[in-house]
Amino acid sequence: FTITGSKGEKASENDRVEETNETPETKKLKLDADEQNKGGNPDRKRLRGQNKSRPHTKPTAYDEKRLCLSVLQANRECPFGDKCRFHHNVAEYFATKPADIGESCYLYDIFGKCAYGLTCRFAKAHTTPDFKTMENAELIKTNEGRNAVKNSLSKDLQNSLRKRSVAFKKSEEYLKTLSNYKDKRDQQGNGKKSYKYESHSFLINPLSNPDKQPPVKTIGPLTDVDLIKLRPFEKKQVDFKDKLYLAPLTTCGNLPFRRVCKRFGADITCGEMAMCTNLLQGQQSEWALLKRHESEDVFGVQVEGCFPDTMTRCAELINNNTDVDFVDINSGCPIDLVYKKGGGCGLMTRTRKFEQIIKGMNYVLDVPLTVKIRTGVQEKCNIAHKLIPEMKKWDVSMITLHGRSREQRYTKLADWDYITTCSKLASPVPLFGNGDILSYEDAMKARETGVSGMMIARGALIKPWIFTEIKESRHWDISSSERLDILRDFRNFGLEHWGSDTRGVEKTRTFMLEWLSFMCRYIPVGLLERVPQKINERPPYYMGRNYLESLMASQHVGDWVRISEMLLGPVPKNFNFLPKHKANAYK
Repeated sequence: FTITGSKGEKASENDRVEETNETPETKKLKLDADEQNKGGNPDRKRLRGQNKSRPHTKPTAYDEKRLCLSVLQANRECPFGDKCRFHHNVAEYFATKPADIGESCYLYDIFGKCAYGLTCRFAKAHTTPDFKTMENAELIKTNEGRNAVKNSLSKDLQNSLRKRSVAFKKSEEYLKTLSNYKDKRDQQGNGKKSYKYESHSFLINPLSNPDKQPPVKTIGPLTDVDLIKLRPFEKKQVDFKDKLYLAPLTTCGNLPFRRVCKRFGADITCGEMAMCTNLLQGQQSEWALLKRHESEDVFGVQVEGCFPDTMTRCAELINNNTDVDFVDINSGCPIDLVYKKGGGCGLMTRTRKFEQIIKGMNYVLDVPLTVKIRTGVQEKCNIAHKLIPEMKKWDVSMITLHGRSREQRYTKLADWDYITTCSKLASPVPLFGNGDILSYEDAMKARETGVSGMMIARGALIKPWIFTEIKESRHWDISSSERLDILRDFRNFGLEHWGSDTRGVEKTRTFMLEWLSFMCRYIPVGLLERVPQKINERPPYYMGRNYLESLMASQHVGDWVRISEMLLGPVPKNFNFLPKHKANAYK
């Protein structure tokens, strides 16, 4: 630190001090450039760091001038009157609106009406010449009462979470046992001795100890059902044996993509990784990761966290407010942001916390609890074989093992020999293997290791029809037009999920481009010198059997955008179609 004078000059070397307890200086005021030239006006000072010249247009605002909500909702006056910044004249709005993408609207054809009305990018399909929105009464009646997407966050629940007024009764019961354990340990001094956790017997059966009275008065021989914990065999059972499991894929494993994979034969699907703290705070973007489509018959959600209290409360929240078949703990995430906080792979080295989290979540859940792990953290130091026998004692319903360590990432092949060893240790608990499966031959070799099933991640991104190949034991030489039809299905599902207005269209385009960055790695079977393609091999540049096949094989971002324009129309000028890390890689 340097001591400065009243006019801001640096003090002499003798006045320098190494440490000080004084509070730091407040931010210095800085004059605008125009005011500096004029001599400076002290009344118009601003703080440093305020970038007033930045563009104020939101990145998601693609329309120059949108249609006012009062026009979309009939028989409603605009509360802003003449001061309103949006269009009230529908004819003027249609004159400035981007051109329609197609002649038929997917939402109108399926549901009988389009919720986006005049703002839909396929509006001509359901708009009369006098700008009235049409409806198909028969289709509306057919879809009446149908709830295609579940697990949406209600406003009441969101407000309760924000006000922290949600009761977590079962979680508090479990967390009290941890606090009792901690208090007993602290009483012994210095924590040198180790003690077992407080028994859960009084929570499982209030009459298990005859000396203690039940916490709730009972009538006759009956006890309060709410105080009796479900035994393991009374929980909802899921048959994981010999299933194909679509991995929870961050960003790309969205609901429309999962629907595509379900059509090709995926048995188990799982939502993208959700942060437990964000779920407890009621963040809409995080709760969107828990949404489930009606076609997903066996569906789970994956949560990430590093503390027993937040993870247990999050599990109870999911148990009481969503419809899921299982809950998965992500203890394999290698991202620094997660790992450095003690979550993801960090849980594998924090066994005491890991045990508390699993036991706590098991206590509050009525559905099976599964865990996803890696071989270890360091590349040549596997620890999964030590953890798996412990997790069996903690009543885990299923374990998924990715055959790589955190440090290894994707630099080497998955270690299936190690997965074989771990599957024997895990028995009778089902263990799924994960890593490098891109063809049915890879799947056959994986089954020979004795695993209960297979989780497929990158293989499904590169070729989502891999589930069909595995079930039919064949190589599918799929044509470029068939692959374009798959992308068209994704487009339709995306418009249904994110919306058919300009914002929804560009959101769909964003996720389609993310998927195309993986899909371009696929090499058609008819062009291979040897079958099958290996996931760690990068092909040389090649020409496809037609123009579209060559375009789909391109590693260039511009070609991915061109494919998206075939399905979603031209890209807006202010559309940022690529994340920063990929944009820098392809500059």
